Amino acid sequence: MPSILFVCLGNICRSPLAEAALRAEAERLRLDLIVESAGTGNWHVGHPPDPRAQAVARKHGIDISGYQGRQVTPADFRRFTHVIALDHDNLANLRRIQPADTVAELSLLLDHVPGREGQAVTDPYFGDDAGFEVTWAEVTAAAEQLAARLRASPVP
Repeated sequence: MPSILFVCLGNICRSPLAEAALRAEAERLRLDLIVESAGTGNWHVGHPPDPRAQAVARKHGIDISGYQGRQVTPADFRRFTHVIALDHDNLANLRRIQPADTVAELSLLLDHVPGREGQAVTDPYFGDDAGFEVTWAEVTAAAEQLAARLRASPVP
């Protein structure tokens, strides 16, 4: 079964929204996936997502209030088939901790959206509520593309 770990810096904005978007798309498609999120930093371990992230998810019919931040570990590269970074800095951090015997396919989230390859998902943390809508739109578009790809070819 495909398993996806979304990774951003603090695991309170972008990666939980990506997790929520892919869970919703997988449910819509009746696709069996394991989906989680984590951060490369440890500042928000055990904390719920940012209230603005919760609000934008809730606006789209998804409750993420029960999610809890966690930090990515080297074991995640063996546990998940896909480890997906939300930006270049986190991708570089993941490459630094990635074990040699990894099974995970490593990528940027927007690499899965035609025409957006190599781009980072907008980080809304230091902005206003509108930034969370932009992030939601980006992660939702990527979730749709990723789910379609996994449905067509579930093996990494």
